[in-house]
Amino acid sequence: MAEARTSTPRERYRTQVRAEIKEHAWEQIATAGASALSLNAISKRMGMSGPALYRYFDGRDELITELIRDAYRSQADTFRAAAEAGADLAGLAHALRTWALEDPQRYFLIFGTPVPGYRAPDDITEIAAEIMTVIVDACAALPSEPTPDGAAEAFDTHLETHRQWARDHPASPAALRRALSFWTRMHGVLSLELAGQFTGMGFDPALLYAAELEGLLGP
Repeated sequence: MAEARTSTPRERYRTQVRAEIKEHAWEQIATAGASALSLNAISKRMGMSGPALYRYFDGRDELITELIRDAYRSQADTFRAAAEAGADLAGLAHALRTWALEDPQRYFLIFGTPVPGYRAPDDITEIAAEIMTVIVDACAALPSEPTPDGAAEAFDTHLETHRQWARDHPASPAALRRALSFWTRMHGVLSLELAGQFTGMGFDPALLYAAELEGLLGP
């Protein structure tokens, strides 16, 4: 039996044009940032009229949403593939660094300065939750940490009843705290590195990243 056609020539053309629009959008973002994204400028680059381009995207926010969705999906797929290949928390950290360095503008679109007036739809929040679930899974698989005291103990107590961000994952509060520490410390180093804040300081950011990871994993 012949295979059913999954798309028409018109649908394939539409997909190609949308992909080209997104390519030009990434070029704009790399040059001037997401807040300066202009559909009119993209239409001129593509030799289209403004109204013609709006047949493919309703407006700037829809285009930004597509780019953010693609970025989160790329990171989620990277983490999922690493986890399925047996990566532990250290492996996820290395996967994150590689992913970020491959395309800094993609990284900054989702972890940099928020676009004024923009709010991501719920489905993107769900993709971000997938990423956090992989991290929490990896933290839950690590040996238990020593009994916390002071601020760490207070935060663990707080996390016992404030774990909705982890989709109520059954991991211990200590594992949840480690997941949050991973998220903040790894992204802290990456964000400063990619923003050029270490330029001229004379050290290798990769070694700082590795040292922060080692400190996070403990003895």
